[in-house]
Order: sequence, then C-alpha cells, then structure tokens
Amino acid sequence: MQKSELRKIYLDKRKSLSEKYIFKYSNDIFENFINHFKPLPNQKIHIFIPIEKFKEINTQIFIDYFLSRKIRVFVPKIVDTKLISVEIFSDSKFEVNNWGISEPISNVDSEILDFDFVITPLLYCDAKGNRVGYGKGFYDGFFSSISKDSKKIGVNYFNPDDSVDDFWENDIPLDYLVTPTAVLSFAGGSE
Repeated sequence: MQKSELRKIYLDKRKSLSEKYIFKYSNDIFENFINHFKPLPNQKIHIFIPIEKFKEINTQIFIDYFLSRKIRVFVPKIVDTKLISVEIFSDSKFEVNNWGISEPISNVDSEILDFDFVITPLLYCDAKGNRVGYGKGFYDGFFSSISKDSKKIGVNYFNPDDSVDDFWENDIPLDYLVTPTAVLSFAGGSE
C-alpha cells in the first residue's frame, strides 16, 4: 500500500480508540519495552512527547519511569525546521508549540548522537521496519545523523499487516516495533 493510504487508515483506526484503550495499550507497550530492552541507569533514551489530539501512545509513563531510575531522557524539538534533541529532567519546563505539541522551553541541542534507544512515533510500520509517520521527514533526517548503534524502536497500537510500497531511498527503517502484544525485530524476525 502507499504511505498516503496507510496514513489515512491508521489515523482513522487511532481516532476510534477510546481513552480506556489508549491507557491500556500504552501500558502494555511500556511493559513490553521494559521487559524486552531492560534499560539501565545512565543509558540515553530519546523519546517523543505524545500529541494528544492524534491519540499517540502515552509516553509520559516511559519518561517518568526513566527519570525515576536515573536513565537520561532526551526529547525532540523542532528548531528552524530541524529536529534537535533536548535533555530533560524532572524539573524541566515545557510549552505547547504551534502544532499543539508540548516541547521543552530550552533550545539547547544536547548534540548527543549515541543514544541507546530512540523511541519513535509512527502511524504504521510494516513487517520490514518501514515506518509511516506524518510525512514531514523529521525522523529520517534525525536517524541519518545519529549513531548506527542506536536502536530505533517504533511504538504502535497495531501490528504490521500491509507492506509499505512507496518507501524512498532516504527512508531509514526501524530496528524494532513494540506493540501491546509483541516486540518485533527487523534484523531477524520476531523476538
């Protein structure tokens, strides 16, 4: 299927989810992530802050867990059309940007490139790790700038069904997908 078709299908599927299911599925995804990857103190994790109006996975659960265990947390911020990575702490201040996304007030790019994990938003991911986002290309640019050893992990309510037919040479696939029911590895199938 084309990305535009998949984008529409999965935006509609996500819109139909109740708050109860978003809460449950987000917790299931969180548990699967923690049980599989077992993050440790001082590891560096880049994670998105959810866009509530798009019913994204509630990553605040992850962020609170990481901060409480001295795992370093970095979140994206768009500055001059570029995605930078800002380190946050329990007392960091946030503001809502023009797209309705909560971002740290700080514009200081951490310039960290060797993340242990990059937890990535998406609308859909196929069985080969090809990601369908919102179509802005921010994460592909970000992925191309970070260490090849950083694990790129998508989180989604839905398991892969259809393949993405129109991926581009600049599209960088994910290494893993975490859903409420599975952790999929694209290096060698399901783990």
